[in-house]
Amino acid sequence: MKRIVALLATCATAVGLTALLGPQPAAAATGCKVDYTVTSQWQGGFQAGVKITNLGDPVTGWTLKFSLPDAGQKLVQGWNATWSQAGSTVGATGIDWNRTLATGASTDLGFVGSFTGSNPKPSAFSLNGVACTGSVEEPPPGTDPAPGDGTPVGVNGQLHVCGVNLCNQYNRPIQLRGMSTHGIQWFGKCYNSAALDALAKDWKSDLLRIAMYVQEDGYETDPAGFTGRVNSLVDMAEARGMYALIDFHTLTPGDPNYNLDRAKTFFASVAARNAAKKNVIYEIANEPNGVSWTAIKNYAEQVIPVIRAADPDAVIIVGTRGWSSLGVSDGSDETEVVNNPVNAGNIMYTFHFYAASHKDNYRATVSRAASKLPLFVTEFGTVSATGGGTMDRSSTTAWLDLLDQLKISYANWTYSDANESSAALKPGTCDGTDYSSSGVLTESGALIKSRISTADSFPTG
Repeated sequence: MKRIVALLATCATAVGLTALLGPQPAAAATGCKVDYTVTSQWQGGFQAGVKITNLGDPVTGWTLKFSLPDAGQKLVQGWNATWSQAGSTVGATGIDWNRTLATGASTDLGFVGSFTGSNPKPSAFSLNGVACTGSVEEPPPGTDPAPGDGTPVGVNGQLHVCGVNLCNQYNRPIQLRGMSTHGIQWFGKCYNSAALDALAKDWKSDLLRIAMYVQEDGYETDPAGFTGRVNSLVDMAEARGMYALIDFHTLTPGDPNYNLDRAKTFFASVAARNAAKKNVIYEIANEPNGVSWTAIKNYAEQVIPVIRAADPDAVIIVGTRGWSSLGVSDGSDETEVVNNPVNAGNIMYTFHFYAASHKDNYRATVSRAASKLPLFVTEFGTVSATGGGTMDRSSTTAWLDLLDQLKISYANWTYSDANESSAALKPGTCDGTDYSSSGVLTESGALIKSRISTADSFPTG
């Protein structure tokens, strides 16, 4: 299952817009709010986020337009909408999963632009053909999560590995508990503002794992587009005080070296862009399979320096043999890693399990390995390794109790409404705005939400 750029500046502007969301211009009134944020800028280019919040009546079908006031500014590409440019006018039209906005609902868009000369802010915003009359204003200081704000990132700050533990800014071992997306090429509609608000506030999730498949209609089909989507989700997690685990989701072929050049390109880009952030963790190979530990180690020792060149401080997680089972699924065990560790610092090793398939011998391996290796369960399921079948409550509970005892962090597969029993949300949930109530949770989702929503009690002294 399952531009290479240097960060030169980050700035934010908020655009308060008034527009008619319905079809009658004569009834124009305050109807929406748009937050426009330049998330990254480099020589000749920039990336921006656009958040639309509907403050009026429900709307089905919308087009946002605005002007790039400098003749040298161009739209390169965008995501979460259908984007176009005619002269200096840029348009973004809602797509299937976000074309309907209920009252109070939001949707996040983003785009990459290029410029020559200056890079002034967009102007002349309009929604559904009605001119917007808001003005560009700077956001109040302190809008980003700050230490002590109670969010996981606010409390723990920049993470690092100390001994065999994941440790916070106070050098104290912590455990992060959260959820993994499904493939963002398939379930992008599940990762909107309402869904992430629910994950942070109702589920009290510490982290969001962003599963960016490389094959299977993923990154290799549109490297810049998928890089942009990942960066947008990193920003959304940061705004809510959650850690973002960037997963380079390799599965087939199982040898990560097949994607070595793609990995170097991708991680050079996201590491440069996100180096100043405290909430980013890098997972460089999801589930190596059919390949030796030596080959995986060789891959890691080529990718890690690329990340370190841009981001020297972030934690990096290395996949292990046998679908990240520390080799158990290949008939081996943790000793191959213990005896031949990756030559790099501030790293952890991946372990994956599916509770109905992986039981006592896998738990025994984790119990032994945890005293010698820093482990992170970047993916697990409550069902079988196929992602389907009946939830194994007993095995899942045994696993989570063990991980809690050992302070091993984890992300559950998946925060999605996929038609499979591993999904936390019932099919069709992502077409609505409720991501938390008992009515939308699967059996697996209800169990996992009950586990991760308990108090973290992160140590600060």
